[in-house]
Formats: sequence, C-alpha cells, structure tokens
Amino acid sequence: MEIRPIAYIKNDYKEKFGVPRQSGLVNLKSKITFLPEFSDPNALRGLEDFTHIWLIWEFSEIDNPIFSPTVRPPRLGGNVRKGVFGTRSPFRPNPLGLSVVKLEEIGHGYLKVSGADLMDGTPIYDIKPYLPYIDSIPQASDGWSLSTKESLLEVSCPEELLSVIPDNKRAGLIETLAQDPRPQYQNDPQRIYTMSFGKFQISFSVNGGTLTITSIK
Repeated sequence: MEIRPIAYIKNDYKEKFGVPRQSGLVNLKSKITFLPEFSDPNALRGLEDFTHIWLIWEFSEIDNPIFSPTVRPPRLGGNVRKGVFGTRSPFRPNPLGLSVVKLEEIGHGYLKVSGADLMDGTPIYDIKPYLPYIDSIPQASDGWSLSTKESLLEVSCPEELLSVIPDNKRAGLIETLAQDPRPQYQNDPQRIYTMSFGKFQISFSVNGGTLTITSIK
C-alpha cells in the first residue's frame, strides 16, 4: 500500500532542534495547507464541531532509516535502551507520527491549529477528529511516568533582544525555550546553543533552572 501526503504544515520550527517533544506543550500557531486535489471544502464538512484533531504525519527528516528493535530515548538520557514499539522514537519501520492539536480556524484549503510538535514543511497523511469520550483515558498507565509534569525553565532575556520578535510570536518562543530544547544528556552551563525560530536564530545557555537568551539574529 502506498500513502501520499494530503497537506503540509507551516510554522516557525525550521529545524528539528527546538521542536516540542510532544504536542500540546507549546501554544504556537501552525497552518496546515491542503494539496489542491484535497482542498474541496466538502472534505472538511462537520470538522467545525470539534475543538481538537489528530494529525498522522511523517518524520520526513529521517534519512534512510534502518530498522533497529531497540532505541535510546532522549527522555531517558540516551543511555537506556527500550523496544522501538514501546517508544515514540522517530526511528521506526514506518516513520509515522501521531499528534493531537487544537483546531483554531477552518479556511478554504487550510486549517490553523495550535500545539503542534511538527517541523515546518512536515507532510501530513491524514486528519481525524479527536473524540474525548474515547480518545482520553485518564486512568491509563505510562511505563516511564511520562505524565509527570516536568519543571519548566525560567527564561531570561533582555527586553531589547526580545523586542525584535513579533508580538504574536513571543509567547510561543518563551514557551518553547521553557521546555528545554537541549538533549537531556547535555548540561554544560558554559555551552551556547542555537535554535532556529521563524527567520531568527536564537542563541542561549542554561544554568540550573534558568535559560538565558544571549543573542537573537
């Protein structure tokens, strides 16, 4: 069976580094644009009755994936191996992702959503409505205690630096940085990291619980 994209997403995450680890963590807007053959408004009829939707998409930046039965999840420090089917690793036999996002707007040939954990340009293969009565299972177990809320970093930035970011993007940038984009096994307080965000390059360091933006270019 062959599958093909029905749409592509556009947002400010221009590279993998900095993309939220899960959907719903950052309230940043994204636009999903359908390919012409799938942009018939009738295909979206009834979607306005839902607040959230599922996206089925491709880890399109994985080059020539080779199947491995185990992976090293960054969430566990990169030192513990888990079975690939017991993780959300992008290195899968079929590199497909699944995310739930908030539906913000329905337009002719496009959707606007928030909370996506997809990189700019990611192909989307299907869209389904989120049904809270069946899709949400509060009593479900999580083998790694993933539901435990992580502590957010305090983000420090001189106002003169932050002022170059458009007003409607600042909160999303701060939320993204507060999630700590670094791999969990990297904790050198002297290291400067650089993350793409829209047309900007954001450089920062992390010391303890504080992330300090050092430059925005």
